[in-house]
Amino acid sequence: MNGVTVRRAGVDDASALAALRLRFKREDEDGEPPGSAAEFLAECERWLRTRLAGPWLAWVAEADGRVCGHVFLCLVEKVPSPYPSADALGYVTNFYVTPERRGHGLGRALLQELNRHTRARPLDTLVVWPSERSAPLYRRHGFAPSAELLEQPVAPS
Repeated sequence: MNGVTVRRAGVDDASALAALRLRFKREDEDGEPPGSAAEFLAECERWLRTRLAGPWLAWVAEADGRVCGHVFLCLVEKVPSPYPSADALGYVTNFYVTPERRGHGLGRALLQELNRHTRARPLDTLVVWPSERSAPLYRRHGFAPSAELLEQPVAPS
């Protein structure tokens, strides 16, 4: 990983993160999305600037001064308990490394940084809905299927 840096993303990274989000979704959906790419980028950048100043955290991998990977964490507060417990859980999402940088340890480095951060916080659990491609990497970093989690999809597919 020569010349690669993993660091916490800030609001100034919103433009680069929006561009990678578009690239990620084009690859994930295998084609061009409907609508204007410029409009999506502007809307996504606004969304990211707001969220990165609030409950969302992100880490980026940079190589040669360019962002080439990221992972996001949304902190979800839990209802207070009179018993000792963690005050939040974490939703991990938007994990992406550009195709030309895959296989060089960037995904591993991003998840290590995410884990380092979450181990230092009072978080109960990390939750992720991995893609088929990313599931083995998540498993290597301590994620496992849960017998307790139930989901009810509500969005039309």
